[in-house]
Amino acid sequence: MRILALTVLFCLFTGCASEAIDAPLEKANPVVDFGSFHIGGRDIVVKGQKPQELHLTPGVTSPYDPNGTYVAEQMYVQYFTPSQVKGRFPLLLWHGAWLTGATYETKPDGAPGWLNYFVRQGWKTYLSDAVERGRSGYALDVFQGPPLPIAKENAFTRFRIGTKFDPDPAKRTMMPGGQFPPEAFDQFAKQAVPRWTTNNDVTVKAYIELVDKVCPCVVMVHSQSGQFGARVAEARPDKVKALVMVEPSNGGTEAAKLKGVPVLEVWGDNVESDERWSANRKVVRQYYDGVRAAGGTVDTIDLPLQGIKGNSHMVMMDRNSDQVAGMIQAWLVKKGMVQ
Repeated sequence: MRILALTVLFCLFTGCASEAIDAPLEKANPVVDFGSFHIGGRDIVVKGQKPQELHLTPGVTSPYDPNGTYVAEQMYVQYFTPSQVKGRFPLLLWHGAWLTGATYETKPDGAPGWLNYFVRQGWKTYLSDAVERGRSGYALDVFQGPPLPIAKENAFTRFRIGTKFDPDPAKRTMMPGGQFPPEAFDQFAKQAVPRWTTNNDVTVKAYIELVDKVCPCVVMVHSQSGQFGARVAEARPDKVKALVMVEPSNGGTEAAKLKGVPVLEVWGDNVESDERWSANRKVVRQYYDGVRAAGGTVDTIDLPLQGIKGNSHMVMMDRNSDQVAGMIQAWLVKKGMVQ
């Protein structure tokens, strides 16, 4: 009964066809265990703040003292275990700037995302919200500088979804032949959260604690987390068995330490026509040159060079995301990461 209930829940979660509920477990490969935990963090003590009288419940006065001990720099992690585990190691999914683990969940157009895809492929998967993002929470005045939000206009062009934003969806200029569904952009924009530019070190620390807890593993990163994945792999090359970098904005600092970690880079379309992303790719490829110089391997999936056009920075949310995920899966199989 428990497995049947989890199968139904998994299909509701992934949007799988109704007949899959009655399919043999080896075909449906439902989630048989899932849960969550927080990792990392430290206590901070706030003093000298003025207590207040608040009305948390209408008509009821409630004293509130902001002084005390708070937890900061922790990270939230979810895990999903399919009935048939085929990945030799767990798969860790790390998101980019202004985003959370929702990056890999149900896509903004309602279709199943990469979390669903890789769980179905038999990967025990860990999905996290980085330090200060989403369910990880944050404590005020811990990091230097203010939290930075992202406007819809900025996200629209920065993530190479379109070239001209307008509040009216009908007046927006999308990328020619773009794979990101125009009708889903406003839903995507609701995922945005603020970020800091000054907490990279504590974020890496939390990710290292996660790797120490659940790995050896395969790590998949996107955008900003490219530097986190590279730095963690440098710190734990014995535990990160493969590193998949989807449009990373940066690399690590000690490339030679990745000489034993196979790396895959994945790039969408229109990168060279965007000044920001062409500069990012140049920086990352200098890092890859260091990996190769040390005897390591870096493979490339450049989608437009392989005839796959129109992918945005948010490759995992594009219409053809399963096709791209399949190419990543094939690489992981080739590298011996699937049993």
